[in-house]
Amino acid sequence: MTWTLPEPMLAAPVSDPDLPPGWAAEPKWDGWRALLSWDAHRLILRSRRGTDLEPSFPELRAGAAHSLGVL
Repeated sequence: MTWTLPEPMLAAPVSDPDLPPGWAAEPKWDGWRALLSWDAHRLILRSRRGTDLEPSFPELRAGAAHSLGVL
């Protein structure tokens, strides 16, 4: 299977903390950003650079399957 990365989820600093109408934001504390997809009963969890993160977060499989209604 070929997996194509979407555009990276990068934060950008702004000088004005006011957000445009309809926007939402949250601070990014030290942590992980990941892209999750479910394909043919297989969880795909990748970093923005394409690193496979599923082995590092095995508990996400059941949560993702439940949330996506694929159990």
